[in-house]
Amino acid sequence: MENLNFLKNNFDVPPKNRSEEVLRRWRKAVSLVKNPKRRFRNIANLDKRSEAKDQQKKIKETLRRIRVLIYVQTAAHTFVESIKPAEILLQKEVEEAGFGINPNTLEFIIREHNVNKLNSLGKVEGIAEKVSVSLNNGVSKKDLERRQKIYGYNRYTEKPPKGFWMFVWEALQDLTLIILMVCAVVSIGVGLATEGWPKGMYDGLGILVSIFLVVIVTAISDYRQSLQFIALDKEKKQIFVQVTRDGYRQKVSIYDLVVGDVVHLSIGDQVPADGVFISGYSLLIDESSLSGESEPVNVDHNKPFLMSGTKVQDGSGKMLVTTVGMRTEWGRLMETLSQGGEDETPLQVKLNGVATIIGKIGLLFAVLTFLVLVGRFLVVKLIKGEFLKWSSSDPLKLLDYFAVAVTIIVVAVPEGLPLAVTLSLAFAMKKLMNDKALVRHLSACETMGSASCICTDKTGTLTTNHMVVNKVWLCEEAKVIKSNESGDLLKSSIPGRVLDVLLQCIFRNTSSEMGKDEDGKNKILGTPTEVAIVEFGLHLGGDFDAQHQASTIVKVEPFNSDRKKMSVLMSLPGGGFRAFTKGASEIIVQMCNKIVDRDGQSVPLSGTRTKVVMDAINGFACEALRTIGLAFKDMDEDFDGNSIPSEGYTLIAVVGIKDPVRPGVREAVQSCIAAGITVRMVTGDNINTAKAIAKECGILTEGDVAIEGSDFRCKSPQEMDELIPKIRVMARSMPLDKHTLVKHLRTMSEVVAVTGDGTNDAPALHEADIGLAMGIAGTEVAKENSDVIIMDDNFTTIVNVAKWGRAVYINIQKFVQFQLTVNVVALIVNFVSACITGTAPLTAVQLLWVNMIMDTLGALALATEPPSGELIKRPPIGRSVNFITPTMWRNIIGQSIYQLVVIGVLMFDGKQLLKLTGSDASSILNTVIFNSFVFCQVFNEINSRDIEKINVFRGLFSSWVFIGVMVATVVFQVIIIEFLGTFASTVPLSWQLWLISILIGSVSMIVSIGLKCIPVESIKQTYAENHHDYQPLPSGPELA
Repeated sequence: MENLNFLKNNFDVPPKNRSEEVLRRWRKAVSLVKNPKRRFRNIANLDKRSEAKDQQKKIKETLRRIRVLIYVQTAAHTFVESIKPAEILLQKEVEEAGFGINPNTLEFIIREHNVNKLNSLGKVEGIAEKVSVSLNNGVSKKDLERRQKIYGYNRYTEKPPKGFWMFVWEALQDLTLIILMVCAVVSIGVGLATEGWPKGMYDGLGILVSIFLVVIVTAISDYRQSLQFIALDKEKKQIFVQVTRDGYRQKVSIYDLVVGDVVHLSIGDQVPADGVFISGYSLLIDESSLSGESEPVNVDHNKPFLMSGTKVQDGSGKMLVTTVGMRTEWGRLMETLSQGGEDETPLQVKLNGVATIIGKIGLLFAVLTFLVLVGRFLVVKLIKGEFLKWSSSDPLKLLDYFAVAVTIIVVAVPEGLPLAVTLSLAFAMKKLMNDKALVRHLSACETMGSASCICTDKTGTLTTNHMVVNKVWLCEEAKVIKSNESGDLLKSSIPGRVLDVLLQCIFRNTSSEMGKDEDGKNKILGTPTEVAIVEFGLHLGGDFDAQHQASTIVKVEPFNSDRKKMSVLMSLPGGGFRAFTKGASEIIVQMCNKIVDRDGQSVPLSGTRTKVVMDAINGFACEALRTIGLAFKDMDEDFDGNSIPSEGYTLIAVVGIKDPVRPGVREAVQSCIAAGITVRMVTGDNINTAKAIAKECGILTEGDVAIEGSDFRCKSPQEMDELIPKIRVMARSMPLDKHTLVKHLRTMSEVVAVTGDGTNDAPALHEADIGLAMGIAGTEVAKENSDVIIMDDNFTTIVNVAKWGRAVYINIQKFVQFQLTVNVVALIVNFVSACITGTAPLTAVQLLWVNMIMDTLGALALATEPPSGELIKRPPIGRSVNFITPTMWRNIIGQSIYQLVVIGVLMFDGKQLLKLTGSDASSILNTVIFNSFVFCQVFNEINSRDIEKINVFRGLFSSWVFIGVMVATVVFQVIIIEFLGTFASTVPLSWQLWLISILIGSVSMIVSIGLKCIPVESIKQTYAENHHDYQPLPSGPELA
């Protein structure tokens, strides 16, 4: 009980948002660490992190001071001019490369936000000319190398990765191995002096060879892990941006950006380099990540500077890249961000606690074993009257006793426990990367195994995100759109003036652009919804470019998930203004007081007509169509043009957009439900559309509740607590509704995974236990606040993440069960033998081999097993469930008793049972004991493949790593016994004794079957009590 309290008080950490105090607390509680460098390699360095934070504060403070200078530029003009450098001659290499401005000059202009200098150079057009680029066509691909050579690469200084020999060096830092090496050297020295060459070398050399093997195997395992993390880290930092190059829009990595690139920015994007504003609308930049200022900055022609690392909070625009990489403030800041490492996972911390407790017990046993061995040795000498007569072999015996005691510590302190978590997570993360899921934080992979609820978006996650206008309600009539038919028939049924306004509404009120692809063909660039509406306009015979040239946009209000609409204001050629708005159909209808009737005339939107419109919207929605309303409003010259109207519009059309459900989603949802994971859809769409899709996916069933966000946010906390367990669909929700839902679910002890793609989803992603950002539709802000990025935006991938999360947890449990069994048996055998016989049956070399089997090789075999199909049918792992379960204790204790009994019988009656006689009988018996002990571990490793089920061979041949480790262990065991006896204190065995050793080991599998038939309290019962709709799985022998 005291140990449990010790673990709970010191080693319980939340999966996210931990305080520094919590992280320091468990570090102080850890003791008996054999190799701090290795054990804490993947643990955050809090001191370095503090230093990095101080450095970041200094950089941000510098930027704040620059901002102050800008705000008081008029008053402090003289001061600004005084710090402006003298004109610098153009550098020779810059001139030879064909550019007209030095990199340092560009850096100075942006860093100091020097508008005067920018204006003197001809504003953005002048800068573009000096860096030899067209603002319309962008840079040419053939110029990239030349630009990188002069202006630098858009990369940041990073710490070089460790080489293999550095891992060898770290593995050698193990204190117990160092002590053993000293013992080995002393043993060789004393042995040579007393027993001569080569006999005196064998014991010490055997220990050195064993240490060498342990170090090399450990270093190889650690080095392979590091390579996996490097590859994953590289992928995590990969951000793609839209640029214009060679005259057409394309996606490029931020690392490939060069000075002169024309970058397109939209809501949620990260500004990828320093630059100057070219054009755009309502561009609002969040600079808090760089300057610490929470107030966003409006960027326009008067304030044209954009800084790398900042985020687009609202609006859209284009920028010219002027400074990249380490010349930017963000580059200097990024250099500090990687310092300190990533926070450790809850499982790593828990297992550090377990290792500490076991280590203390092991140290006690090691000291007692040494004292008993030395005590018996001295008592025997005293009884024989030889206490003062010491032979040359006596110091070797004492040294051997000390080496055995130290080796017991090597075996007893389970250094591999927390490291096995890292190994398992690295393996899972690599596999998930191949399955289109990028894990950004280690703990997420682990926590996902406990997820009891998934709050998912609809569009793009449950659906394909391949949209097409399927129906349109126009001139008070619903029309079906068939893509294989000409638009002329539909066009002929629409009055001319209505068609003109409709096409204006489609082509002018859009964030899409008409670009060219590599083949020079027209290509619509934008969100799937925007593309579908623009394609509908083209189907009606509209001309995108002609519409854009015919009028001028005055103001733009971009779409976001709070407004659920996009509006533009444009000036008409004949004078006056026209506003367009489109968005969630119900919201657009509320903004309208008129409607276009059958004759194409604007008539008042009466109550009767409103009901007809709403019936049409609901009809579309019940067919699982997304409904988008389109409206316009004309204003005369007296309108000031400073704002876009929010009422008084004329409804011109409602379009119904088809977005089919993804294949396999229904099956994935059913898998979640079978696993005790509740799936909730949270969407901004119409409630009828959401319900239709939810029913198709199997999310909404009879008795479940679908609610609108407006109704949900009106509920009191008590009403929410009663309602939330029944909610399966929340429609027309705002980001704040999603955040509120997540907070309430977490207070109800649910482990919540949330998907998000928009900038405003960031709070919910941050609040959730696991934030899942969409890789295709997701903004950089959403990705930055997430724990996992779903690269293909597919719900099935989310289920796969949950499966691997459970696999990580279960695999570590298997490894812990296996390792603790070896620990218990090795400690008790050596201690009891020392007390009774005065010798340790397992030598230092043998114990080092056992340590390698249970530590590095055991972790490699058990911690990297792929998830089985049955895994997703288990209930989620609760927040407060003990990691070492009663089932595991049953297996550990049962197997330990069996192994202790077998080894005890062999130790005390083995010669008689095996009919061993002759001078080498003791050596043969000790070899049989060692061999039997190792084969008990080999078969117990197979037993550990499944903690509860009898059939441990299921999926064995899909785990090649496990098979490889088993074969390697057996082969090396044969080599040790048959060929390395001089070093390992073994002798070759007859085939009969080999068979007996293998049979003794294999009996542990029969013992395992018997143990698994003993019922223990299951976490499933506890889970079933808290989740009324969960049916416990069958347990016990019937699962064999």
